[in-house]
Amino acid sequence: MTIAATDRLPNTFNRLAWSNLAAQSAEQIALAAAPIIAVLLLGVGEGETGLLQTALTLPFVLFAIPAGLLADRVPRRVLMAGAEALRAAALLATLALIWLDLLTMPLLTLLGFVAVCGTVAYSVAAPSLVPSLVTPALLGAANARIELARTVAFAGGPAIGGALIGFTGAAPAFGVAAVLSIAAVALLSGLGEPPHVTRPKRRPMQDIAEGLAFVARHQYLRPVFITQFIFSASFFMVLAIFVPYAVRHLGLNAAGIGITLAMYGAGMVIGALAATQVMQRLPFGTVIVLGPITGFIASLVMALTTWLPSPVLAGLSFFLLGAGPILWVISTATLRQSVTPPSLLGRVSAINILSYGARPVGTGLAALIGGLYHAEICLYLAVAGFAWQALVILTSPAAALARQPEMTGDGNVTGYVPTKV
Repeated sequence: MTIAATDRLPNTFNRLAWSNLAAQSAEQIALAAAPIIAVLLLGVGEGETGLLQTALTLPFVLFAIPAGLLADRVPRRVLMAGAEALRAAALLATLALIWLDLLTMPLLTLLGFVAVCGTVAYSVAAPSLVPSLVTPALLGAANARIELARTVAFAGGPAIGGALIGFTGAAPAFGVAAVLSIAAVALLSGLGEPPHVTRPKRRPMQDIAEGLAFVARHQYLRPVFITQFIFSASFFMVLAIFVPYAVRHLGLNAAGIGITLAMYGAGMVIGALAATQVMQRLPFGTVIVLGPITGFIASLVMALTTWLPSPVLAGLSFFLLGAGPILWVISTATLRQSVTPPSLLGRVSAINILSYGARPVGTGLAALIGGLYHAEICLYLAVAGFAWQALVILTSPAAALARQPEMTGDGNVTGYVPTKV
């Protein structure tokens, strides 16, 4: 991202961007701290930590659509502030229970679940709020900054959480996360959101069906959702088998595995930093397809390690999986914000988050195929998945977009026909 592009973003958006950085950092620190606390403080095993991780992912599937419905019915700033306050309350409750020596595994799981519910609502509402704070020409730069914050938090949060627990004990990690959540709420309180358009009240299922139908029939959003779903399943298939594969086939120890996986975060940071320049210089549709194509190339590089066992190739694969797809996230967020009527944007953003449901599909396939055969077969199957998702987007109308579509107003949502670009 260029400095000039960032300077042109208005102060109202900058408050949102700083709030997002604080919220994302709080989330990543807490997510990293929870399983460490479970093992070191509560002494649980793999089964209980697996259940904890499941509880921390379920809200994305259960509450994304309801959160999107709320984002289209109430002021988004208010929803985000309330959601972040809920997360702060759950983190403070966890901190208090640690101090009082009353924390149990069920309580940790419950409070973690509540905290992630706040994450879901914040994550759904934030992209819906961006178009009302910046001009259409700055959507790409704004989304790049939002994703850069998420990337920095993703890369640094687990390390900070682990370091806090290692050097100062269990409680400070949750304390720092709670302070960051409170800071995110404070930043949102000073954000000037345009007046929320009030629509006639309808049954919730009608509004949800409207959002689903909009994505399902849209010539751009339908292939984007399908591509993202296949990508997520294929990516998590690789992640699920990589650690045992890296030990057995690549000869990596724990430190080597950590360095190799860290290349994913490095790729994300570099991709997010370059996103604004890339979007300015290349046709909009070309930027959209770069991520899926890079994902396919990365899967080929990883599959190549089955013949040439090289940690360098594995690291390169993860770097590409970070750098290319972050351009996809930024460009498709801009596309979604451009072609979706403002009154539908919360629900459409929520449907996008539903693609996270592909993650257990990928890990489940990896467990089944890896158990019956070998990790190498999973890597070959992942190549087929990455090829499929690249083919879906390459043959879609979105790939032919010369520029970002014009912003769509509300009008007649039901009979909406996407603007030709």
